[in-house]
Amino acid sequence: MNLSEDDDDPALSPALPAGSKYYITRNGFNRLKAELDQLLRVERPEVVSVVSWAASNGDRSENGDYIYGKRRLREIDRRIRFLIKRLEIATVVDPEAQENVDQVFFGATVTVCDQDGEESIYQIVGVDEADAGRGLISWISPLARALLKARVGDTVRFASPGGLRELDILDIAYR
Repeated sequence: MNLSEDDDDPALSPALPAGSKYYITRNGFNRLKAELDQLLRVERPEVVSVVSWAASNGDRSENGDYIYGKRRLREIDRRIRFLIKRLEIATVVDPEAQENVDQVFFGATVTVCDQDGEESIYQIVGVDEADAGRGLISWISPLARALLKARVGDTVRFASPGGLRELDILDIAYR
């Protein structure tokens, strides 16, 4: 099964390259699983309770609790379907199990230096784990694509929004 633009929650479903697997780190998988559990065991039952109470109050056409509750319930159900799909097709990659630690692969934490001498650290993660502000970059991003298979001492080039950039690979770690 491959994910596409017709997923239940397209805003939260970054497009994957055609035919690719849905890679995710163990931490990312556990976060998605915890979110699903929270939605199923806590949030959804609470909203169902509010909707039931609001429905018992009579006229539903002008009942804000009922209208909002039903809308929130649809959002929760859509997110639940999305998470179930993602967890079913996930290929969990444990960075610490990587045997070829001399090259950059999925899960690697890479220290780089740019043209100005500024060092940055990035970890290559799954599309639903990416958070550039925390140095977590999706494996399908231009930067990650440039880093993949590189070795310490290599210089990689990639197109960024600010133009062509070069980075020197200083360190590769799997943790």
